Amino acid sequence: MTSLRKKFIFISLFVGLVGCSKAPALKVYSLTVPSVGTAQSSSYRSKSIKVTYPQSLREQMSQKMNFSYSSSDRGTYQNSEWSNDMSRLLQGTFIEVLDSAKLFKVVLSDTTTLKENYRLESNVFAFEHRVRDTQSHAVISVQFTLINADTGKLAKSKRFSYSETTPSINAQGYAEATNVAMARLSKDLVAWLR
Repeated sequence: MTSLRKKFIFISLFVGLVGCSKAPALKVYSLTVPSVGTAQSSSYRSKSIKVTYPQSLREQMSQKMNFSYSSSDRGTYQNSEWSNDMSRLLQGTFIEVLDSAKLFKVVLSDTTTLKENYRLESNVFAFEHRVRDTQSHAVISVQFTLINADTGKLAKSKRFSYSETTPSINAQGYAEATNVAMARLSKDLVAWLR
């Protein structure tokens, strides 16, 4: 009886472990920092800019990849996610893009204690995979506000919105289209700040 009991426990554990190992692997995606080139001229060349942590007005910004099938039907991918919190990915991308464009003497994150000449704030209105019938798009909408930190006054503000067709209706297609939209956003941001 003891031998039969041991066999039963062993088989139960084996089946349990094999069943657990069949879950699909988590796929992790990131934002590619686009190449924007160096600015030939800039009125900010001797100034510093601090890029603040992007804020979301609608959705929680996390590692989860958001999708929607209608304005009220939303969800997140279960087996796919971003490589970091989306606000951190966006902030890091904006810092790298502005640094490579050489519009400013130095580009700072909001964690530094250094005093900046300008501050770039961003509000995220949309950052999702939007699926409607047979249409599938990576949707990004971000409003940037450039503030003169010396005076505390608004220098300028603009909202950028993009809807990029995805090559497939899944997380991988969404990530690919998001990187295309981010390349467009980055070039437009540099041109606007120039």
